[in-house]
Amino acid sequence: MSGADLMTGAPASVFRDVTRLPPVARGLRIGLYGGSFNPAHATHRAVSLLALKRLGLDRVWWLVTPGNPLKDNRQLPPLEKRVAFARSLARHPRIDVTGVEAVLGTRYTYETVAKLVSRAPDAHFVWIMGADNLTHFHRWQRWRALADILPIAVVDRMGESLSATASRAARALGPYRVEESDAALLPLLQPPAWVFLHGLKSPMSSTGIRAGMARAGGDVG
Repeated sequence: MSGADLMTGAPASVFRDVTRLPPVARGLRIGLYGGSFNPAHATHRAVSLLALKRLGLDRVWWLVTPGNPLKDNRQLPPLEKRVAFARSLARHPRIDVTGVEAVLGTRYTYETVAKLVSRAPDAHFVWIMGADNLTHFHRWQRWRALADILPIAVVDRMGESLSATASRAARALGPYRVEESDAALLPLLQPPAWVFLHGLKSPMSSTGIRAGMARAGGDVG
């Protein structure tokens, strides 16, 4: 396909923009927030702002995945569409939205993070995820290895606290949990290290938004 990316069909210039690696410099504290962002919503932004403040981060990168290996991706909108919508929603000078995973050639979170860490070894990366993800974190490919290469911040979600902190992964990583009062130290700690952040109580989810739009006959994003 002349002048277009063969995987997405997007014009080459658009694909390069969507998949570019955000600027990174020595010593930066960067939160990595991954997902399909189908669609991005206000809670994604609220989680990012909470992480910026509580963890003392310089940036948060939204890593928009081409497709989640644990989910059915047949109805997933194109990567460039999801990135564009996420950028329009983020609207913050310290939040970067990228589909870089599409050019890294990675499929699983561990592979993506390992490549980013190897490319920017002097940055301080932190993985950010919602408490709902912690409940099934043990199903992720090489989840223990992921916890060994960067600290993790888990952000509370409405109705998820008890199930998340009692989950298989939370129990296994229990000895490495950091007191919430020390959350700002997390980016500089040697992994494994993780913290559970309270203060965000939002019922909003991408799944709920898609269901609502489907009932209304609307288009996501």
